[in-house]
Amino acid sequence: MLVTDDPLPVADALSWAVLPRCGAVVTFCGTVRDHSEGRDGVEHLHYECYEEHASARLADVLADARRRWPVLGRVALLHRTGHLDLGEVSVVVVASSPHRAEAFEAARHCIDTLKATVPIWKRETWSGGSDWASCSREITEVSDAPR
Repeated sequence: MLVTDDPLPVADALSWAVLPRCGAVVTFCGTVRDHSEGRDGVEHLHYECYEEHASARLADVLADARRRWPVLGRVALLHRTGHLDLGEVSVVVVASSPHRAEAFEAARHCIDTLKATVPIWKRETWSGGSDWASCSREITEVSDAPR
């Protein structure tokens, strides 16, 4: 798990997750797109967080995934902060397991739970201005995240 201003090491995370006992590795990358809910022409994003709190929540998400899928090999959760341009990777989830079903389920659970529970805020800049993302919602506890 990692929160950083640096570009995310997608290839390294994927390589790290490969284990001899795991025949499945699922990688999800979220990238900066040119639109948002009600906002066309998004030019760039800026992510902010309180790193210590966000890192603790990421650890909770990982622990929850391991409890739900004990067969998991390796799981990585990486989130970028700071300024990101269109096309840059803002979040990475990698999950490995002996079989694909658990890897897919765990990766989806991790990204969905991360979005609902980790306090990382997104400011959007678009052709008409700049403001916090309109899709923001109240942060919940990992145990209360949608299943």
